Amino acid sequence: MINRRHALGLLAATSLLPARSLANVSYQRSEFRDDLARRFFALGTAGTFVGYKVDDYLIIASDKVRSGEAQLPASTFKVPNSIIALETGVVEDPDKDIFKWDGVTRSIAAWNKDHTLRSAIAVSAVPVYQEIARRIGPERMQKYVDLMDYGNRDIGGGIDQFWLTGNLRIDPMQQIDFLDRLHRGVLPVSKRSQELVRDIMPVTKVGDATIRAKSGLLGAEQGKPSLGWMVGWVEKGSHQTVFAMNMDCKTPEHIAARMTVTQQCLADIVAY
Repeated sequence: MINRRHALGLLAATSLLPARSLANVSYQRSEFRDDLARRFFALGTAGTFVGYKVDDYLIIASDKVRSGEAQLPASTFKVPNSIIALETGVVEDPDKDIFKWDGVTRSIAAWNKDHTLRSAIAVSAVPVYQEIARRIGPERMQKYVDLMDYGNRDIGGGIDQFWLTGNLRIDPMQQIDFLDRLHRGVLPVSKRSQELVRDIMPVTKVGDATIRAKSGLLGAEQGKPSLGWMVGWVEKGSHQTVFAMNMDCKTPEHIAARMTVTQQCLADIVAY
């Protein structure tokens, strides 16, 4: 039997990653849409958007190239990092365990305070998650990154830096694969950890649709942003769409536009 993850992988292999193409696999459940690519051109930048309509096994992408290119995950890694924190007991309760501010004043004011796991993911507090990673340690971190088959699974470059400036890489299709498994609760970790992380994911409401998404911005902690992510899923009634977007962030306006362009693309593919 071909399960949902196998089907997703086959679609990626045939349509988004031509180098891994397989014979005798139908192309009919994937689409490429120029109107999605134009969303990035209109902003004066380059980017990619991939949406996966879960019920239809349908992948809709803006392009055939960038949608399969791996990048540093930046703060989108806070999603698996949160799961690993809960699995290892580094965090027992996402609302009660407190990470004390280290007293270092940083340019992002919301980071300069004590945090729980829930509040830290809401403001994407890099220092908190760096401390979490240090407490997890390289051995346990590698174990769970391997277990969840996250990206290229390479945590080289420092236990508190590998997702920011180190060796970890993930492409939009791999983001969707990971998030689809989290959304359905089928990652090879406890149901409790998956339920809690789904619950703490930042929420945006659009009409009667609910978007749960995590942003990422390469270089944000250094004040030198370069590439932005937005990954997650949208639920409207019984319909779900998992998505991944990344774009070059050349200006402050591009940083602010990450959610806007994601919502535009989701509307374009009638995700809500």
